[in-house]
Amino acid sequence: MSQHIQHHHPQQPQYVHYAGPSTPTYIQSVPVPMMGAQPMHQVIHYQPQPQIQSPPPPPPAASISGGQRLAQEDWTKDLVQLAKQAELKKHALTLQLHTAHILSAHASLDQRVKAIQDVKEQKNKLESERARLLKCLQEVNLDRDQADLAQATLDRECDGLRAKIQVLSEGEYAIAKNDVDRLRADLGQEPLPSLQQTLEERSAAYLEERRRQGNESENTAASSGQKRPSESTPDGQSKRPRGRPKGSRNKKATS
Repeated sequence: MSQHIQHHHPQQPQYVHYAGPSTPTYIQSVPVPMMGAQPMHQVIHYQPQPQIQSPPPPPPAASISGGQRLAQEDWTKDLVQLAKQAELKKHALTLQLHTAHILSAHASLDQRVKAIQDVKEQKNKLESERARLLKCLQEVNLDRDQADLAQATLDRECDGLRAKIQVLSEGEYAIAKNDVDRLRADLGQEPLPSLQQTLEERSAAYLEERRRQGNESENTAASSGQKRPSESTPDGQSKRPRGRPKGSRNKKATS
């Protein structure tokens, strides 16, 4: 019977031990009529009654360790998931911060690029103005060089004319003047005016002619109701008057 009980509960060794000792003496002590009157299945039905009223046996150690292992594994998984979620939040915040910095840097970069374009446009305008001014300066320098050359040429010509006047005045003119004055004196005539007086008279006549022409021009402009427009070049610069300035001939003669 003990063998049958053990076969019926293979997973509860303590329950088998609690049912009773499985010794031959215990089997022999049971009365024969009881053993013969009750069949085997009734004996099996009779034996579990005190076992139902008794406290349940503790679960086996293998099942306890398996359940603890499963609970520990679930708890470990939960901890890993929580750690990963915390790390994800941390990295997400860091990513948002870096994204904000990148967007701000892009905005600043766009402003700088726009400012660079404006500076380039201004630089191009300044370069064009600089090229124009350099061209004008080159033309001015060329005109200045030509003016210097013309002035040097005129100075040389003036020096030559002065030297020629001096040579003639002190040489052939003086000899001829003396001969004429001597002959006029012999004939009872007054001597000719000197060269200086002749030059002064011509200068005075020239100035008087210029003054008269100027007065006539002013009178003509006043009568027509409009002033005489001044001559100007295509560039808008006033054109210099031609001719020798007033009093220049007198100054040259006196020198």
